[in-house]
Amino acid sequence: MIEVQNLTKRFGDTVALDNLSFQMKPGEILGFLGPNGAGKTTTIRILTGYLTPTDGNAWVAGYNLREKSREARDHIGYLPESVPVYREMMVTEYLEFVADLKKVPRASRKNHLDDIMNQCGLGEVRNKLSGHLSKGYRQRLGLAQAMVGNPDILILDEPTSGLDPQQIIEIRELIRDLGGRRTIILSSHILPEVSQLCERVIILNRGRLVAVDTPENLDRGLSSTDSILLEISGGSEPDGLIGMLKNIHQIRTVQPVSHLENGVLRLQIIADGQPDIRPVVARSIVEAGWNLLELHRQTRSLEDIFIQLVTREESVQ
Repeated sequence: MIEVQNLTKRFGDTVALDNLSFQMKPGEILGFLGPNGAGKTTTIRILTGYLTPTDGNAWVAGYNLREKSREARDHIGYLPESVPVYREMMVTEYLEFVADLKKVPRASRKNHLDDIMNQCGLGEVRNKLSGHLSKGYRQRLGLAQAMVGNPDILILDEPTSGLDPQQIIEIRELIRDLGGRRTIILSSHILPEVSQLCERVIILNRGRLVAVDTPENLDRGLSSTDSILLEISGGSEPDGLIGMLKNIHQIRTVQPVSHLENGVLRLQIIADGQPDIRPVVARSIVEAGWNLLELHRQTRSLEDIFIQLVTREESVQ
């Protein structure tokens, strides 16, 4: 659906993008992460046809952006960080205007716009002036204009910027609902938002690609060890169990974390990351006569991963 190959953009002596390459499959939600000046907005402006790359190529819905920019843009709905609404227009008038620009057939236009307003929760403000809307409703209207014409791809730049907590939840739910039916690029500095919504993330720093993968794979790739949390009950001689677990190959340490009610013991295991040690641990606990109540790998937050990757990339420059 989207393919970027060796994309480079220079502004004079400043390199905003440096040989960026990635691909997206249809229906995927891809998160764009990076500090200020990383190249996120430059990439988005190239993909939406606002900028021409200095070098490299990009394809959107099979169209080369250098050769068939208009055809590519017909497949894109774009929500920039500053929502592009005309304050003197009512909500319905503005969406009609956007539908005219996108050449939505008049025969189906009313039903199409009504459906979009319902999806975006704009029904109760449809006859209000855009300039009188709250920040949350303006953001919804910006998302609605991106959806006009049923584009295959949505590119959303900071879609929840400036919203209150309830509005953020509502916009996230709407984006999540659109995933699968549309391919979505979500640029955001709110790391929990990206972690909740995106199947994969791209991390940029100083115009270069630092990483592209699922948050889980990025976490696993940054560490040579696994941290595993256990809850067990019903057995005897916990010291003997801990000693047995320590003798398992790959396990480095076993530490009691806490004793809970009803004889529940919580343990933390640090083990070599490959291969996955969890099946061996589970089997050993059950064979030793304990009840295994919980076993899960503890993962770092996307914020931790982001900071470590960017810091490591900067240290080798």
